[in-house]
Amino acid sequence: MQTSVHEGRPPKYWHIYWQAASGRDLLLNPWLVERIKARLVGAHRSGGRGLIYYLLLPHEIHLISRLPVDDSPRRLASGLANVIARRVREADGCVGPVFAGRYQAHRVERIEVLGHEIRMLGWRPVGTGLRAAPTHFPHAALRAILGLGLADGVEAGAVLAHFGSSVPLARHAIRKLLANTPSTLEVLQWELAHGLARARATRGPAGSMARQVRGPAAVLVAASEPQGIDGALELLEGWVRAKLGPCAGPDPSSRRGVESARGRALVAGLAVNLGLCSAATVARHFGRSRATLSEQMTRSSTRAADRAILAIPAERLVSEAIELATHAEHRGGPAAP
Repeated sequence: MQTSVHEGRPPKYWHIYWQAASGRDLLLNPWLVERIKARLVGAHRSGGRGLIYYLLLPHEIHLISRLPVDDSPRRLASGLANVIARRVREADGCVGPVFAGRYQAHRVERIEVLGHEIRMLGWRPVGTGLRAAPTHFPHAALRAILGLGLADGVEAGAVLAHFGSSVPLARHAIRKLLANTPSTLEVLQWELAHGLARARATRGPAGSMARQVRGPAAVLVAASEPQGIDGALELLEGWVRAKLGPCAGPDPSSRRGVESARGRALVAGLAVNLGLCSAATVARHFGRSRATLSEQMTRSSTRAADRAILAIPAERLVSEAIELATHAEHRGGPAAP
């Protein structure tokens, strides 16, 4: 990425975002929209900061910011949130929280990640039903970057420099990125990975439950059927059965025996390692007691073969589990071990 003049060290790029609390509308009226935009721009005018991208939706605010090495997303976000919350309360006349929790932030470390974030943010107004095309939405930096509107404080040139050696080439590259409409699966994976959606499980302590999942766990949830923690655990079940072979049985949740218990313990260990859910959730998934499953997981951790399975890289595990389930679906039956 771009080099900083701050002591010769490169700046850091961050995707920083908020979700509005229930009942709040960040696009309530033009007065509010303009003041939020002005605050976003003003917060980047000093200290070596740069506003690379912004998107303002009725229930979300997204920024891609360039911050010097001695700055932090927390410092930027806390100042912005306080002022924006005050403006929203002035506009709608309601007391109470404006944002549903604190800000979230993701480091943007590579040009590929920057391109992916711009693509997903560009299509978000379309996916939420606000506009028919990414370039039609007025409350985002995309139009300025593509030369369709005024820059208004956005460092359009800095963005373009990452995508091409000239302005026309860079804009062509960005348009090419946007020409690829995100699939429903991609959108869900992105939302889960960014904490904008939660993975649900139907076997929580009081019925259904929901939790944030990220990284490979988010990919597994999005690819499952149904799309939730239950479906992701079923994908892990199929993958574990394939690893253990025929002795694992077709259904660890309903079979007795040492190998079925081993399979359940491995599913639980993998789910915990991925950050998908707790061992207690896996126990409820299999209809077993938490204490019994914990004992089985402890025994599993003493087996060299099981430790090798648990140490398989998460990306590889998730890719194989999804591929296995896809092949089984195409064959019209359960996955062969």
